[in-house]
Amino acid sequence: MNLRTLGSYTLGAIVVVFVGSLLVGQLLGQPVLLAFVETGSMSPTLEPGDGFIAVPAEIAGPVEEGDVVTFRAETLNGGSLTTHRVVDETSSGFITKGDANPVTDQDGDEPPVERDQIVAKALQVGGTVVVIPKVGVLVTGVNDLLTTTQRTLATMLGTRALLGTQGLAYLLFAIGVLSYVVSAVLASEKRERRTRRETGVLDARLVIVGLTAVLVLILTLSMVAPAGAQTFTFVSSQSDAPGPSVIPTGESENLTYVVPSNGLVPTVVYLEPGSEGINVTPQRLYVGSGGQANATVTISAPPETGSYERTLVEHRYLALLPRPIIHGLYTVHPWLPVLAINALVGLGFVGIASAVVGWGAIRVDSRTKQPLLRRLRRWFR
Repeated sequence: MNLRTLGSYTLGAIVVVFVGSLLVGQLLGQPVLLAFVETGSMSPTLEPGDGFIAVPAEIAGPVEEGDVVTFRAETLNGGSLTTHRVVDETSSGFITKGDANPVTDQDGDEPPVERDQIVAKALQVGGTVVVIPKVGVLVTGVNDLLTTTQRTLATMLGTRALLGTQGLAYLLFAIGVLSYVVSAVLASEKRERRTRRETGVLDARLVIVGLTAVLVLILTLSMVAPAGAQTFTFVSSQSDAPGPSVIPTGESENLTYVVPSNGLVPTVVYLEPGSEGINVTPQRLYVGSGGQANATVTISAPPETGSYERTLVEHRYLALLPRPIIHGLYTVHPWLPVLAINALVGLGFVGIASAVVGWGAIRVDSRTKQPLLRRLRRWFR
């Protein structure tokens, strides 16, 4: 492989990783490696569609004045993720402002941003945000294409299984397998044009690693996407009303929290309070294949009247490891069970694939020139 070919493969891999991380970030509702802005509130630092390198809050270090952060807003943009600059810090939290906005977010209805609301910090070099121009346009286009494809296939096949995150996982896996088959056949065709008796060669390591990466991505999405923070909004009032949306001041109310399964694989679910004034029992559930489990959430109203929010954090793990092992890893860090399950399945897949096809070259016999369609049929026999 010459340097030019290697450079092309490297550039293509970088583009795939960047676009993939942005798409996954949108699915998870949290930046993964990269993010982009959709409005002009951060102009001229970040124009609509511009991307930036999002450093996770856990490893970004302390937040200081001048940092550009992505945080979970309470009122801005309907309570979605917002990327603004920190302009001050108070005892109640950080004061944020879009570079193009005349006033701070806290001059409106947004309360000061607390540290646990910040999910990422934009990478800055010499005080300047590292900008990737217009990358959001590409991601939006790819996302729209995938969504349209999902809806079209779901309509054609008459199933809703191809919609949503699970459907996207199926689609990505199918694209990966199809890309492998087509690239193998096209590579064989290219070699045939050079010589009819030449034998085409594919690198088995690249094929196995690529399919393993797709499998790990699907597993991670199936555990992370349905989980996360669940917010309950209620009014603390002097009088009661049916349901948990209105709670008398200083009193508590219970509600049933339903946890559905991920699908065919049983799931271990952990529930923990994400804010004060909320409790849940039990905090650990086992959800069987295609079933559901219930937990009781207790929401406590403060003695003052007003509108309040309580947060419940949910973690999901496919029950592919013994439950005591999952619990032990979870007590160390919630991400450890995800990494362990991915390692188990990924290494298992690599082991089986290497035993079947080996780590050497996959040879495609090309002694007889045949049409592409006939070759595809032969592959699937």
